[in-house]
Amino acid sequence: MKNKAKAKAKKTLEKMNNVVEPENYNIIAQLYDVIMIIAIFIGVIPLMFRTQTTLFWWFDLISCICFIIDYLIRWSTYGIRSKKNDWFNYITYPLTPMAIIDLLSILPTINLLAPTFKLARFSRLLRLLRIVKIIHYFESLEIIIEVIKKQKKVLLTVLTLAIFYTFITALIMFNGEEEINPSTGKYLFDDFFDAFYWAACTLTTVGYGDLYPISDTGRFISIVSSFVGIAIIALPSGVITAGYLDELRKRETALNNNHENQIDNSFSKYPSKR
Repeated sequence: MKNKAKAKAKKTLEKMNNVVEPENYNIIAQLYDVIMIIAIFIGVIPLMFRTQTTLFWWFDLISCICFIIDYLIRWSTYGIRSKKNDWFNYITYPLTPMAIIDLLSILPTINLLAPTFKLARFSRLLRLLRIVKIIHYFESLEIIIEVIKKQKKVLLTVLTLAIFYTFITALIMFNGEEEINPSTGKYLFDDFFDAFYWAACTLTTVGYGDLYPISDTGRFISIVSSFVGIAIIALPSGVITAGYLDELRKRETALNNNHENQIDNSFSKYPSKR
């Protein structure tokens, strides 16, 4: 009896897992994804307005209920996805990055159901995490996250290079641009943070235009910084694009192999009658 109960429970968990993390999409999984995407969007709608209405209250409540159900399903089926169905996995699941994001997106319910709980501003910020949950339901976003995980060493190297270059450029500009800003009567870069802010905007080729060098020396530094910035910013884009295409090929190959195995298994069930 115990074995039958365990087998039945495992089969139920596998069906649930095939809904939240399907290997091959089915109608139920697609419907579940649509419901969760709608829940995410209606949970974000109240954040677009300063005033809260009864309709927004219901939006928030329905969204949070969907998130709680989704969290419990993912927690209960985590052992199947990790291939190690033991109690330790169920304990460590809440500590995984996406589980933390899911849990933080649920916490605003405390303030919703108990307004006296003084977390109004903080809970409003936590609701912004709900939009991150959409990663669960778009394969392209999941692939990008997977690529970032695999290429994290290269991307961290590029990030370190960018920060180091921004710091050096800010230091050079802070000491090289000594002209007085005619509108304020002070130095153009009043402190080092102003120079670092300018260097970051220049490196990313944003260029807000609120701070810009006046002297020829400062303009020359700005030209060099802009050219190097274009090269540095292009590096992570190339890494992510190459990794994205490689991941797509791997998934397509795995999908084709899985399809071929299913065909072989179907033929093996019905052997030739010769």
